[in-house]
Amino acid sequence: MSRGIEYGKLMHDAMRGLIRQVLSDVARNGLPGEHHFFITFDTTHPEVAIADWLRERYPEEMTVVIQHWFDNLDVGEDAFSVTLNFGNSPEPLFIPYDAISTFVDPSVEFGLRFETQESDEEDADEEEDGIAREGTDDAVPEQGEAEIVSLDKFRKT
Repeated sequence: MSRGIEYGKLMHDAMRGLIRQVLSDVARNGLPGEHHFFITFDTTHPEVAIADWLRERYPEEMTVVIQHWFDNLDVGEDAFSVTLNFGNSPEPLFIPYDAISTFVDPSVEFGLRFETQESDEEDADEEEDGIAREGTDDAVPEQGEAEIVSLDKFRKT
């Protein structure tokens, strides 16, 4: 029995590895130049650890910015943790890579979006040649368009 090659899963693993590598470099050396990150993640993921008041405010999805002030960035194999400032209140966050839905560095117009099968049909009209342009998504700031690599539409169901 042949199980086939799961290209979508392999690409998501590679993209999460890229995020891990970028964050590891930032943990070691700090953010270079104008680089900064907008990271959107699923707050309902069972391994996400955030303060109760943040979970109440963002019951499904949350976007955090790693830019001017962040502390204790610790990058692991399956997740990262960081302390961010929310209204002069430092809060630790623990975010598994598989909870991330978008990772954007607007300083260089780079972005990754992890899609599920349900969102493929909704995004099909917006995508051409495997690249989707984000324009009205609140999770992506209006500092410039980011190229979002979307490969799930090529996955066999």
